[in-house]
Amino acid sequence: MKQRNESELLRLAAAYCSSCERCISEVRKKLAAAGSSPEAAGRIISRLLEEKFVDESRFCRSFARDRFRFNGWGRIRIRYELKQKGVASHVIAEALDELDDETCRSALSEMLKTKKRTATGRSEYDVFLKLYRFARGRGFEGALISSCLKPLFSEVYEVDEDA
Repeated sequence: MKQRNESELLRLAAAYCSSCERCISEVRKKLAAAGSSPEAAGRIISRLLEEKFVDESRFCRSFARDRFRFNGWGRIRIRYELKQKGVASHVIAEALDELDDETCRSALSEMLKTKKRTATGRSEYDVFLKLYRFARGRGFEGALISSCLKPLFSEVYEVDEDA
């Protein structure tokens, strides 16, 4: 592997950050793969932060908005994925606060209506549970799921959210 100096690594990292929003851990991994020492990576990341190539808050807002809109993820799943990337909890909380509750509710309702058309089960309760598990897997909160499922079923079912 070709040894690169710090200015080349800085240009590489700046180009990497210019293509789309990145978090610090992604940039650190990219620099490590390019052969950077941890000390040099720290200096490069500091410079990228100064010049606003990397901004964790901007990254979180973009990540949350995009994953909600395009992947249909809920707040729980988005929080988990951001924690996996090493983003601070307070930054994650700020980004998730920007997701509108009513928008989340309407998107989940539409998703569940669509899914109900194709869901099969021996009983209405089986379909209810399938839809509930589907929405939980997408990372939506239990109370939100229950409130969106109630209008879709003739009987009102309860789910033990601790289980």
